[in-house]
Amino acid sequence: MLKIGDFSKLSRVSIRMLRHYDEIGLLIPEFTDPFTGYRHYGEAQLTAANRITALRDMGFGLVAIAELMRRSEDTEAFRQGLLRQKEETLQEAENIHTRLRLLDTALERLGKDNAMNYTVTLKEIPKRYVASVRKVIPSYDKEGMLWEILMRETAPLRMQDGSPCYTTAIFHDGEFKENDVDVEVQKSVKGTYPDTENVVFKTEPPIQVASATCKGSYEQMNAVNEAVAHWVGDNGYVFAGKAFNIYHVSPHETQNPDEYVTEVCYPVRKQV
Repeated sequence: MLKIGDFSKLSRVSIRMLRHYDEIGLLIPEFTDPFTGYRHYGEAQLTAANRITALRDMGFGLVAIAELMRRSEDTEAFRQGLLRQKEETLQEAENIHTRLRLLDTALERLGKDNAMNYTVTLKEIPKRYVASVRKVIPSYDKEGMLWEILMRETAPLRMQDGSPCYTTAIFHDGEFKENDVDVEVQKSVKGTYPDTENVVFKTEPPIQVASATCKGSYEQMNAVNEAVAHWVGDNGYVFAGKAFNIYHVSPHETQNPDEYVTEVCYPVRKQV
């Protein structure tokens, strides 16, 4: 039997934290003197203390650790808990990476002219025959789900790319939404093909747009939208349809966000 001080040294867990573990039922001493209140631990409890420390280092909270410890004999349940934590940690890492990139960009622009110059042009996107997938997805950054469906279901069809080949994403909601967004992805193709479970083939009519092309990560889209809005107002046009992006260089071609090339398109018409 080990006194709490000795157990603290061996487990490398502070006495304060050991008392807290006892209070919440996470690691209860084998014996607590009813007169002095002194806690005493068994040597075998070092294994449990080490596991708790390891789980904390992995990012688990104490409530989640308590649940895992209760089910520690169930190897599959324990494995599933670790997998869920891994997925959450990967998402946190992605979010941190995005914040760091935004900080780097802000630092680079600090002291410079903050006005980003994007050339806005009026053009017509020609009539085109497209393979299309439209669904409500959790958020805008999950757009890749739709491209995966399109590529998977059309692979057996051996489609020929259109000329030019437009790969676009159309945003059907009339507003910005934080979740459950209505998005359609399209790829222009040559020939005709049968619809699949989720892919519809159709002809899109020509459309006049105000467009601006930018190179780099998608974080600059607000600035691009601002440039288009100013151009539309300054040149006597009004917005007349759903916005869409044309991906000239996308995550499909490169994993480096600095190499993305995206054309932001807003359908417009001359103001009467």
